[in-house]
Amino acid sequence: MAFPVDLRRCQVLGLAGTAFLALGGDTAGALPVRELLAPVHVRVALGLVGVYFGVVLLIAAWLLLGRLVRSTAPPSPRALLLVLAIWAAPLLPAPPLFSRDVYSYLAQGAMVDAHMDVYTHGPAQLGGPLADEVAPVWQHTAAPYGPVFLAVASVLAALTRGELPAGLFGMRLVALCGVALMAAALPRLARHSGADPAAALWLGALNPLVLLHLVAGAHNDAVMLGLLGAGLVAALGRRPVLGAVLVTLAALVKAPAALGLAAVVVLQVRAGRGPVTAVAATVAAAAATTVAATAVAGTGYGWIGALNTPVSPQNWALTSLLGRATRALLEHLGSDLAPLAIPAWHALGIAAAGLAIPVIWLRLRPRPVYALGLSLVAVAALGPAIRPWYALWGLFLIAAAAPSTSVRHRTAAVTGVLALATLPSGGPADTGQLVLAVCGGALAVVVLWQAHQTSRAPASGRTA
Repeated sequence: MAFPVDLRRCQVLGLAGTAFLALGGDTAGALPVRELLAPVHVRVALGLVGVYFGVVLLIAAWLLLGRLVRSTAPPSPRALLLVLAIWAAPLLPAPPLFSRDVYSYLAQGAMVDAHMDVYTHGPAQLGGPLADEVAPVWQHTAAPYGPVFLAVASVLAALTRGELPAGLFGMRLVALCGVALMAAALPRLARHSGADPAAALWLGALNPLVLLHLVAGAHNDAVMLGLLGAGLVAALGRRPVLGAVLVTLAALVKAPAALGLAAVVVLQVRAGRGPVTAVAATVAAAAATTVAATAVAGTGYGWIGALNTPVSPQNWALTSLLGRATRALLEHLGSDLAPLAIPAWHALGIAAAGLAIPVIWLRLRPRPVYALGLSLVAVAALGPAIRPWYALWGLFLIAAAAPSTSVRHRTAAVTGVLALATLPSGGPADTGQLVLAVCGGALAVVVLWQAHQTSRAPASGRTA
């Protein structure tokens, strides 16, 4: 007998999941340095178990909601937005989870507010409590973000005067604005792409990765994706100049969104505009937006050179893994080429993405939103660095324009795996932490199974 599904059950189960995430994060999350406990502390262990207990509950609630969306009486988009708000609520006051990047955002914002060049110096140049919160590997690393995001971070730094709790909450509100834009854009993109708006919201906005990394982690990818989605909606609505402006603003948060300009051009051509005119209008709008945004931010154009910011030495991107394996082999063979292995694989990955993107667009020109989603997947998968939330770059648009249910199923499977891939502290895992994480997830599975068995018993009795 199938597990009975209703919207209220999904709401409650997902709310329980994010509540455990928030509670566990109070001791096992990416806490400020002064609040960090030793990894062997019993409260940290219990927090880690609680976080993974909550993650599995959230994944289960999301999958059950997916069954409801595919049923004969699916919930409306408005009802799904309410579910998103309910699930996100416990995460608003929670500490940062799964990454310490938000501390880098705050430090970089304070540097811009203090008229320091964030494209030349790392947070160590700022000094003080904010800089101390930044992970050591990024202390001397220039900002890889565009002037639009840094302007937002600078305003936030000025408003909060360097107070950490206010800054963290403010940055989470900024991320929530991005998620709200994503949720608003998804149904419109889905309708234009011939997809189900409810299914698009389920996969693209209620996705566990959105809650874990864009809301709980407060990543600026939320702002990038929100502006990108809004720009595509404008372009689909035959407002190509506004679309190009919004997509450019997204790219001035994080550079990968610049690929969206290709979709703006294609949509203009589909609407009957000449290719040369479409390209010229899009380039002109993008250039004007870039000049204006950079002037307002006052950061200069150093972000162009900062795009090659070094990646973490232990990054698990495909090209980094292959590079480290090749380097180890060459070192074993005593070759002098060993130091070149990782840069060579990174260059090959970038070249492969550069070849894959034109092929995708040539094959999927009638489906520009889907083509853009696959292109962003290629950039994330073949780039020199990857994090679980990078998958959302393409997943967001695939959710809106997936051509078949099988594509959604495969995307959901990837989501389930990536949702379990990062520790709540944002740091590397040791064996003890992995055991605790597995215990938390296993406990959630046991609880879910027991609930399933309990729900079957009354139904069996009625049948008898």
